[in-house]
Amino acid sequence: MDLGECPKVHDLALRADYENASKNKDYYYDVDAMEHLQAFIADCDRRTEAAKKRLAETQEELTAEVAAKANAVHELAEEIGKKLAKAEALGEAGQVEESMKLMSEIEELRSEKTRAEQEYRSSIPASTYQQQKLRVCEVCSAYLGIHDNDIRLADHFGGKLHLGFLAIREKLAELEKTAGPRQKELRKTGRDRDHEDRSRSRYVGGRELDRRSRALARSRDRKDTK
Repeated sequence: MDLGECPKVHDLALRADYENASKNKDYYYDVDAMEHLQAFIADCDRRTEAAKKRLAETQEELTAEVAAKANAVHELAEEIGKKLAKAEALGEAGQVEESMKLMSEIEELRSEKTRAEQEYRSSIPASTYQQQKLRVCEVCSAYLGIHDNDIRLADHFGGKLHLGFLAIREKLAELEKTAGPRQKELRKTGRDRDHEDRSRSRYVGGRELDRRSRALARSRDRKDTK
């Protein structure tokens, strides 16, 4: 999901100016940021649900018991992938002792996963087991396979896409705690004019289109229809 270059200005000096100015007046930029991220995550969640629906339609349906065993394998594999990615990051940061501790935990999880795989394999026909059972990552909506090896999973959970979505979700949760209550207040009391002007922009494909851009687009559309 490539949104391209951000159209906003990123400048630490401007950020400092804003922080000073916001002490005297609430500009609600954090509310804007929260709403922007909410739209972005809502789009990601829609993709996730659509992917789950496609899998449900295309993959062979399993009984509740077998599905539970498959999920157990998936969950252990994901836990291994996350810990392996973290262990690699710690090792690169020079925290060898912490990395080795995680590797010890990973070995225990691998043993659990082997037992879970044996239980899953024994509960279904061999032909069904060979099929790639997929599930959707709840964070970034990527597909994960039950037969993915540890390196593949570590690459996923330590990859820029997954970590980026994770950072966005964490930031959104933080903003919903700090800016969420003020958003409700604004809806009750009415937003100031500056905020209304900003909120009229629309979130389209990761970009914000302001009123002038939309007016130009409508003008071009009218010319095309003539």
